[in-house]
Parts: sequence; structure tokens; C-alpha cells
Amino acid sequence: MKIYFPQWQGSGTGKNIALGAATILESLNDNSFKQISLSAIKAGVDGQKAHNINNYSAIVEQLERLQSEIDKGNPDTLQIIGGDCGLEIVPVSYLNKKYPNLGVIWFDAHADINRPCDSVSCNFHGMPLRTLLGEGAPEMNALLASTLAPSQIHYVGLRDIDQPEQTRIEEDNIYAPKTFDPQALVKTLEAKTITKLYLHFDFDCLDPKAYDKTYYQVPNGLSISEAEVGIQTLKDRFEIVGASVLESVTPQVSELKPIENILNLLLK
Repeated sequence: MKIYFPQWQGSGTGKNIALGAATILESLNDNSFKQISLSAIKAGVDGQKAHNINNYSAIVEQLERLQSEIDKGNPDTLQIIGGDCGLEIVPVSYLNKKYPNLGVIWFDAHADINRPCDSVSCNFHGMPLRTLLGEGAPEMNALLASTLAPSQIHYVGLRDIDQPEQTRIEEDNIYAPKTFDPQALVKTLEAKTITKLYLHFDFDCLDPKAYDKTYYQVPNGLSISEAEVGIQTLKDRFEIVGASVLESVTPQVSELKPIENILNLLLK
């Protein structure tokens, strides 16, 4: 099942996130993506902060719609164009229920593992992994088909971490190497007898000198070729049952040329 879900409310202002998702969809020229509509609740008005999460009601309403579409389709695989990282709680928890040996590869500059009470920004795109661990806000937890174990999470490109996130990563020994070695990741996954993967790809995992059309720009990220090799290595060794591309703010299709192969690897 292919899904187009340009959710932006989980990122605060969400400047150009929906536009970036639309540009990626246009570039693929693929009519098979199912579009999930956004909430009619106005962010920052009816969708104001609750449970220390900005636009809480709007996000919950949208994610309930996403959950309904996935449950109705009962797909074996998911490919998603988003949107902000907060949408991940629904597809990841769905696939984790379907495939108990699922590994989650989180290509991202940020850990996205804050509790709402620890978040300075109160933006939900910094909280999906903590929610997937079963420690989110009440209505968010209700959207989970299953919960992850910390051992299922594997970071790639991580380099901008809040202190509460760092503490959680260290307490549970979550895979978060300083540098990306695809073969070392393969060995780690095989040692855990993981056979199926979900690839979360936030474009800010890339170094902004290589690709800067991202919602955040964090120096010292992956090169485009490092990301391509890493994804291909994982595809060669494991079954990819889910993938997402998130938080691009690309206004023009022509600007996607540097990451065209990444899009093809993840979405085709």
C-alpha cells in the first residue's frame, strides 16, 4: 500500500513540509498513492496544545484517519510520502504487529524519542519513537497497534539529541553509533534475528551541503552516496516491509535530482 500523507502539524509551523511532500509525489508520477486528508481543525486555534503537544487534536484526528485506511486495506507493505515524522506511530506499530521480528531503521539527525513532558518545542515530530515505546500521550497511545522494544530501534545519521533523549538511549542501549557502517548494522540486525525492516528516512539525516531542502539543517550528516549504499545494503540483506520519506521542503521537482536514487530505492 502506498500512502501520501502531507501532515505538517506535528512540526509546529510546518513551513513548506506539505509542499515538499507534494513535490515528491509529483516527481514520482505514480497514481497509486492513497491520499490521507488533513484535519479541518485549525492548527493553533481549535488544534491548540494539549498534553504538552502542539496541535494535539488535529494530529489525533488525522492519525485516526490514517489508521482506518491502513486497517481497512490490511497491506503487507507500506510506502509513505510525508509529512512530518509524527505520522510514523501508525504505520510502524501496524507493521510491528504484523511482523514480530521487525527492525526499525531511523535515518534522522534527531532522536525523536522525547516524552511530551520533556519536550521544549512541544512538537510531536520529536516524540514518535517514545510514543511507539508505549510512553506517549493518552490518545496517541490509543492509536498504536503494538509497541516497540528499545532493541528494535536503530539510528542512522543521529547527531542532534536532547539530554532526556540521550539518557533514554543510554539506559536502554539503543543502537546509535557515531558513524554509519552498513555492514556493522547488518551484523547487529542479524544477531537479533531481525529479518524485516521499516526504513524511516527524514531528509535531515543528510548533510546540508549535499541536500539542503530539509525542514531542519544539521551539519555533519550523511553524504548522499552513504545513504544510497546503506539503503541498498539493507535491501540486499533484509525484506523491507515499510519505508517513508519525510520532512523535505522541496518546492521544485528539479531540486530532487540529487536524491532521485534515494526516492527510487525507498518508494519503487
